[in-house]
Amino acid sequence: MNLDLLGLIALSHAPVVDRQRAVTATRLTVSVLRHGHAPAPELLLQMVEEVWPAGGLPVSLNILNEALLAAVLEARLPASVMVELPSFMACDPAYTERIRLLYARGVPLLLHGLPQAALPPGLLGCFRYSVIELAHDRRIDEPLEAASGGTRSLGFIQSGVHTVAEMEDSFRRGAVATMGWPIEEVLSAEGQRPAQPDLQALTELMRRVDAGEDVDKLEAVLKRDPSLAFQLMRYINSPAFGLSVEISSFGHAIMLLGYKRLKRWLALLLATASRDANMRPLMYASVRRGLLMEQLLASQSADEELRSELFICGVFSLLDRMFQRSFSDLLGTLPVPERVQQALVHGSGPFQPYLDLACALEQDAGPVIAELAGPLMLPMPEVNAALLRALVLAAQLD
Repeated sequence: MNLDLLGLIALSHAPVVDRQRAVTATRLTVSVLRHGHAPAPELLLQMVEEVWPAGGLPVSLNILNEALLAAVLEARLPASVMVELPSFMACDPAYTERIRLLYARGVPLLLHGLPQAALPPGLLGCFRYSVIELAHDRRIDEPLEAASGGTRSLGFIQSGVHTVAEMEDSFRRGAVATMGWPIEEVLSAEGQRPAQPDLQALTELMRRVDAGEDVDKLEAVLKRDPSLAFQLMRYINSPAFGLSVEISSFGHAIMLLGYKRLKRWLALLLATASRDANMRPLMYASVRRGLLMEQLLASQSADEELRSELFICGVFSLLDRMFQRSFSDLLGTLPVPERVQQALVHGSGPFQPYLDLACALEQDAGPVIAELAGPLMLPMPEVNAALLRALVLAAQLD
């Protein structure tokens, strides 16, 4: 990766979630850290194409700098890229012909924000969807029946969604997707306690792995839920795991990996085993947090055990919402390292700054990201590179 490029910007990410709660794209927000020091658009797009190649899930570029965005619009755009265009630029006649040319070339354009003036004639049809911030949605206060009954001139994606309830209301108002992480509150569609993975079986398995018990005893626990066994084998055999041979059984996995390395994948299994559709964005976030926290340390330390603990900390950081139980209750039954306990139960300890930074990288907050990276002695090129590596690894797991 081009470190000179990564030193000029701050990146953050969020999922695009459709009505079936499937993640259909990634939103990549690009902030320029210093005025007048924007990167060359070709370098930025080359980096994006390396992480989001053609044929995979697309990426929606949300560039928070008009000069850089204008330059990107003039460059060759990779097939995987959608571009968010602020409404003030769409209303500016200086960009009209460029927008029409991009539309003619088949580039997916998203109109970001509610226009304060009329767009040039015929230009609205050049946009695939509009992106409407929840706080600015004019229909937010209308009864849902009225809001969903009217016809918008352009299909819309709702951004700024923070809870499952807000996500569901957005879909009822006609949104085709939401942008963001609905993780501040977790409710099932019927208002019931969400469907949960077999916490007892996984907890027992993690304890036995932690104690180094015989393989046959571990396999007996895993056989209680064949779907969990299948999911574990799928994770271990994914490209993200980096093994050169295929793992054929749980016993084979232990023989090749050892107990310590296996613990991190059991943690991942616990955080992604829910069958509730509303949990999908939550599980998606858990995987990326774990990988990101591990990658943030990769340039600073070769200590595999320390990196593995950071991975578990990130993966477990949303378990309280998933299970609707406090961390002190949950982690009282799970064998987790002391530093993970400190961060998740007490909000303290050496892992807490890494967790804070990982959470900031899920927001559109370039200055905040730089501020949180400073005490960790992490320069912005390394932070951005860690995020991109984590997203590549997460895509391999998906």
